[in-house]
Amino acid sequence: MKVIFLSDVKGSGKKGDLKDVADGYARNFLLPKKLAVEANAKNTAELQSKNDAAAHRLEVARDEAAAAAKNLNGKTIVIIGKAGKEGRLFGAVTGGHIADAIKAEYGIEVDKKRITIPLDIKAFGMFSAEIKFMAGVSAEIKVQVKPEENK
Repeated sequence: MKVIFLSDVKGSGKKGDLKDVADGYARNFLLPKKLAVEANAKNTAELQSKNDAAAHRLEVARDEAAAAAKNLNGKTIVIIGKAGKEGRLFGAVTGGHIADAIKAEYGIEVDKKRITIPLDIKAFGMFSAEIKFMAGVSAEIKVQVKPEENK
């Protein structure tokens, strides 16, 4: 019997899979526990429309990420840090600081977990960082850390 899995079943299939399983297994286990539905014309068409919608959402998200990456690639983000003893940076600049600066300066929402900083930024100066929006879509930015001006 052909079934469409509604949730992951270890050893049988993952959610959304269309598989051929033994009739007894489907009738006695998968269907009563609502782990799968029979793959009739209606359910198959519904699965296809869900897959098409998911593919479209992914394509739209990829286009938005590519536009954001193109907008940010090569830009310089300025972060003002507090100076500690001997003119050194107090604390460190993190991905969260960079994400906040990007949002404030360019209006682009970036998840702080997607920002990769090769070295810890614990001093003033110019550093590079990479933003990975999604698989295959990334941007290189420069991060300039300046000391806070005292009044």
